[in-house]
Amino acid sequence: MTQRQVQMRLGTGALLVAIFLIIYAIPQWVSSPSNVGNIILSPLFWPYALAGFTGLAGLGLIFSGVRMAPDGPRVDAPCDTPGLAWLRLAGMAAIMVVTMVLLPRLGMVLTCMLVFLASAFLVRTRHPVTAVVCAVIIPLVLYAFFAHIAGVAIPQGEILRLP
Repeated sequence: MTQRQVQMRLGTGALLVAIFLIIYAIPQWVSSPSNVGNIILSPLFWPYALAGFTGLAGLGLIFSGVRMAPDGPRVDAPCDTPGLAWLRLAGMAAIMVVTMVLLPRLGMVLTCMLVFLASAFLVRTRHPVTAVVCAVIIPLVLYAFFAHIAGVAIPQGEILRLP
């Protein structure tokens, strides 16, 4: 299987999932009161937003697949070191266990920062600076939105208390 085929299949799958969510799953399984004042606080907003982002990602994958050469490099060639895949799987399991241990102690925001960093470096990101910036900014922005705009309490840790 070539990289182009992978892009096209992933894009088609993401697009089909988004269409299923928008047309059937969200209207059928997510209920919302009719008198929600703020659209962002509606139970329907975030499922539709995530379905839309999934559809956009699918379209992006399809578009990039169309632009690739049809006879590009193969991605299903046997690996020289299959033991590294098992080691990464064990590393991800360890990150998950450490996440559950750290959540009550450090709080959700700081734990998410550390888990994001650990996961990015476990999979050997090609963009380490971007990973560090995103690991810090994304949890802080999400905390600011949910704690200060949506009014949802985010679990705080024993070490760090955010305003």
